Amino acid sequence: MSDQWHQPLRHIRGGELSGDTNQTSGMRRLEAVSGKTVGSEKVWMGETHVGPATNSGDHHHGEAETAIYVKSGHPVFVFAEGDKEVRLETSPGDYIFVPPYVPHREENPGEEDAVVIIARSSQEGIVVNLPSLWAPVDEN
Repeated sequence: MSDQWHQPLRHIRGGELSGDTNQTSGMRRLEAVSGKTVGSEKVWMGETHVGPATNSGDHHHGEAETAIYVKSGHPVFVFAEGDKEVRLETSPGDYIFVPPYVPHREENPGEEDAVVIIARSSQEGIVVNLPSLWAPVDEN
């Protein structure tokens, strides 16, 4: 029998999340599951907080697919479609999928923190900050 099937589970308490990850202006990322924290090889998971009346900077997450679950608040996810900004207004319980390399930003027009739970198809919290949603994206 192989020992690879008998590894311990890892428990990360909510109060133990690490802010030692790539950041984007206007938001605070907290890392829970990653290569750095638990030795994961294919997934990154954490949460992001955006304060009231705050926008994040424009950014993308490289080759990683990103799944987002809205835990609290009413964040707005903004991306470019042609020469227009598209705004996805969300509520608690909603999900957002961000494909690889898609420039976007989070906005919080509300009066309470917006908190989202994030899962990525990478063991790293890949973040590439951009000057705008229309900035060229380098896939290399």
